[in-house]
Amino acid sequence: MSTETNSTAVAEEIPNLLITPNAQEYLHDLLEKQNTPGIGVRIFVENPGTPRAECCMAYSAPEEIIPTDYKQDYPDFPAFIDAPSIPYLRDAVIDYNKDRFGGQLTFRAPNSKVPRVGPDASIEERITYVLQSEINPGLAGHGGNCALVEVVEDEEHGLTAVLKFGGGCQGCSAIDVTLKQGVETTLKQHIPELSRVVDQTDHSQAEGAYFK
Repeated sequence: MSTETNSTAVAEEIPNLLITPNAQEYLHDLLEKQNTPGIGVRIFVENPGTPRAECCMAYSAPEEIIPTDYKQDYPDFPAFIDAPSIPYLRDAVIDYNKDRFGGQLTFRAPNSKVPRVGPDASIEERITYVLQSEINPGLAGHGGNCALVEVVEDEEHGLTAVLKFGGGCQGCSAIDVTLKQGVETTLKQHIPELSRVVDQTDHSQAEGAYFK
C-alpha cells in the first residue's frame, strides 16, 4: 500500500488507519457494482472526541474528492480520510469477518471518542481526556461511566477533582473501592498535581441517585 497527501495541512500527522485484506476485497466488490471509474471510499468521524462519536464510510466518486483529505492508495481502490478526523482514527482497523450468512464489515476505532489535548490544555481538559481514554472504557463493561464536574482547590486536601458517576455505577456497593483504587490512582498517575478525587453522587440511592 502506498500513501500520498493532497494537503500540507495534514502532513504533520499521517493516519495509521488499516483496511485489512478481507475488508479490501469486500469493498472492492461493492465499488465495482457502482460502475464508476476511479471511485473510492471516504472515511470520517462524526461527533469526534465525544461519547456520541460515530465512524463512517461513504462512496467517493472522483468529482466528489475533497482536496484536504488524506489519500491512501490500496491495490484496487483509493481511500480518502477526512483530515480533522485523523487523530480520532489513530489505530483504527476496518475488517470484514466472513461467516455462513455472508459476513460483516467492522470498524474499530479506539480513539474516536477520546478528546485530543495539546501541551497547553487545562487541567480540566487533561482530566476529561484520561476519563475518556483510560477510565470510562473499563467502567463501560459494567454499564457505568464517570464525568468531571469541577476542579476545586481544597484548603485541607489540595487540588481536588469532583466526579459524577452514572449508569451502572449509581447505587453500586463497590463504588468507594472503584473510586479510590481505580479512578483516583489512574488520574494521579497521569496528573501528578492532582491531590484527591471525590464523588459528588450520593450512592445511597440505587435509583435516581442525587447530588449531596
